[in-house]
Amino acid sequence: MKTQRQGHIFSGTPERLANLRGACLIRDRYRCVISHRFDSAEALKRSRRPGGWNEALDQDGAPLLGQKFARLEVAHIIPHSLTQLNSSRELNPSKVAALAILNMFDSGVAFLIEGVGIDRPGNALTLSHDLHMSFGDFQVYFEAVDGQPHTYRIDTFLPPGLEENVPVTRTLYLTEDRTIDPPLPRLLAVHRAIAHILHLSAAGEYIDHILWDADEYGIRSDGSTELDRLVKLRLDDWALGKVHG
Repeated sequence: MKTQRQGHIFSGTPERLANLRGACLIRDRYRCVISHRFDSAEALKRSRRPGGWNEALDQDGAPLLGQKFARLEVAHIIPHSLTQLNSSRELNPSKVAALAILNMFDSGVAFLIEGVGIDRPGNALTLSHDLHMSFGDFQVYFEAVDGQPHTYRIDTFLPPGLEENVPVTRTLYLTEDRTIDPPLPRLLAVHRAIAHILHLSAAGEYIDHILWDADEYGIRSDGSTELDRLVKLRLDDWALGKVHG
């Protein structure tokens, strides 16, 4: 089902996004995957159960009393807006160009986020609000640790001390029965490659022209300069071998 609002057709529905949030919270054990803070809304819910706050426990059976909390959000690794259609049920040129750039980094990766794939757990992380904003702005990124599955060194381009939770190395949470997909390493690698190129090309302040809409602002159609810059850097082989490396 697709919904229409303000002249645009959205590929994501409120129900699907709610399901995505629920799945990610379960997979990530109601914690921000970077700071490991527990979801404050879930903590409040558990405090109202019989036994009250003193007996409220986290997913590992440890008391919530004394832990740190944050209001958690679902962060798309590759922005949700890239697959939103216009009133003609087509992608606008800037989105087509952005998807083409993704395929330059990793041939075929755009296929992973086509249609409903954009709202699957493999394209999402549970993050606190501030970390969600930094990740969405490509200021925080995940670099895979060789030989350690689903383990990443998480770093930032922000000035030292501005983001207190990074750098840090984390092994992402997995469900015991693997019924909920973990974040896809290919998508995190593409996110990292984009972050590095935008940082080196001093284009960070214009990221929302190309990729980032935070599910609020929308991709703008006047991002041709930044797209040209990304394409030139990619054709110069800056990112060759970086995505999978």
